[in-house]
Amino acid sequence: MLSESLLATLEPYKAIVKVAVIVALAVAINKIMRYTLGAYFKRESARINVDPTAYNFLKNALSFIIFMGASFNIVYVIPGFRQVAVTLFAGAGILAAIIGFASQTAFSNIINGIMIVAFKPFRIGDIIEVGTNENYKGAVEDITLRHTVIRNYEQKRVVIPNTEISTQIIINRSMNEEAMIRFFEVTLPYSADLVKAMSIIEEEAINHPLFVDMRTPGEVAEGKPILDVFCRNLSTAGMMIRAYISAADSRKSFEFLMDMNKIIKLRFEREGIEIAMPYMNVVMRGRDAGAVGVLGDGGVEEMRG
Repeated sequence: MLSESLLATLEPYKAIVKVAVIVALAVAINKIMRYTLGAYFKRESARINVDPTAYNFLKNALSFIIFMGASFNIVYVIPGFRQVAVTLFAGAGILAAIIGFASQTAFSNIINGIMIVAFKPFRIGDIIEVGTNENYKGAVEDITLRHTVIRNYEQKRVVIPNTEISTQIIINRSMNEEAMIRFFEVTLPYSADLVKAMSIIEEEAINHPLFVDMRTPGEVAEGKPILDVFCRNLSTAGMMIRAYISAADSRKSFEFLMDMNKIIKLRFEREGIEIAMPYMNVVMRGRDAGAVGVLGDGGVEEMRG
């Protein structure tokens, strides 16, 4: 009688114990699985040429399956949950409509995540730009069933739903050749020595430690200049000079460009070369300066006092 009474007392806690065991097993299996896969791919990566993108996606997919299985088991072992599940499945048509509507975005993210891994528009470690949002530029850190994680140039992690990525134009800076070219541009007034300025830009760029010569052996043999520097535009603002500067990868090319801004500014100051800037001349005419002419990039606008 005592044992039956004790069993009756412990009956409500049996479900809690079962849930705790299921959760503990799911967490343990997930950790063991991820550790084992990680150790295997790390050990065999050189031999089997593993793709980190597919490896990360596989780990996340298996974790999803494990925890979904644990969730179904929890529903099964708790009588109250099981009864609710039976009731819901009795109205399967309504339930399917509700779940389909509520899960449309979630399933779309999963399908697009699979597409990313299958067709590989980018991989883990690639430098990409997604659309026109400045925050969506950086290195790909992870691709999950739901989203892609990018570490941008401000060292912030940006989480982008896979559905949004699939609808945007993606620029992959790491695809094909790693070396990257950027435009260095500066505008000079018409009074400046254009040839001297172009020569200084070429000299400073070539001597920079991050500079990479992008010429092919054929172009070297033909005598193509090591760096393209030219006057791109003549406008009311002045003469725009553009140089194609190249570095080993996207991050180094960005550092190169930032360095060139500083280097050229200081070198031009030493050489007495002025950098163009917006200006306005105020011309006062007429008796007692009754008329004032404002001379800017667009000409003279007269204002009478």
